Amino acid sequence: MASGGRAPSARGFLMQHVCRYLFPGMWISWLLYWLWASRNAKPTARREPIGSRLLHLVPLTLAVGLLWGERGPIALLNQRLYAWAPWSFWLGALITAAGMLFTGWARVHIGRNWSGVVTIKEGHELIDTGPYALVRHPIYTGLLVAIFGSAVACGEWRGVLAVVISYAALWRKLRLEERWMTERFGERYAAYSRRVPALVPFPNRNAHDDTR
Repeated sequence: MASGGRAPSARGFLMQHVCRYLFPGMWISWLLYWLWASRNAKPTARREPIGSRLLHLVPLTLAVGLLWGERGPIALLNQRLYAWAPWSFWLGALITAAGMLFTGWARVHIGRNWSGVVTIKEGHELIDTGPYALVRHPIYTGLLVAIFGSAVACGEWRGVLAVVISYAALWRKLRLEERWMTERFGERYAAYSRRVPALVPFPNRNAHDDTR
């Protein structure tokens, strides 16, 4: 210990490492699960071209960099929205975990119809139960919640920017998915869209009694 310095307490040392490694560990574990779960997906009948994929993959990668980087590229992005406190860190961790669990529930429920890119599978099924009865894109809902939780823990303007970028990228992707699903399922998907909101699980104002 340097002269005049004070050794950090064991609790402070532990918290320092938790702050450094908890969120990377959560996101890496989440990614590994999705890679593992993708092994049993149905064969693909139609897939979006690489250029289209990059239009949402690049922004999402940028959002991850903003959240995981030590500092943002612009000084303003590194300014805090509120003073750091353990409660904001743990609240962010709780929100992130809840979002990840919601994506996992949706992934299990959609089964072999899932794909990480916009596709139509061979024998593609329209899933409208479980989390898909709450929102049409529950994986994106959970992912945005998890990104928001990470931004809460970050507590800086770069977290806000990461949420905005992620929302824009996923909204673009879901609009493409909606077009393809409408082409594949026709009025069934149109009725589902009227009945169930896209991302936020509140009653759809366009809902009606069409249960086909």
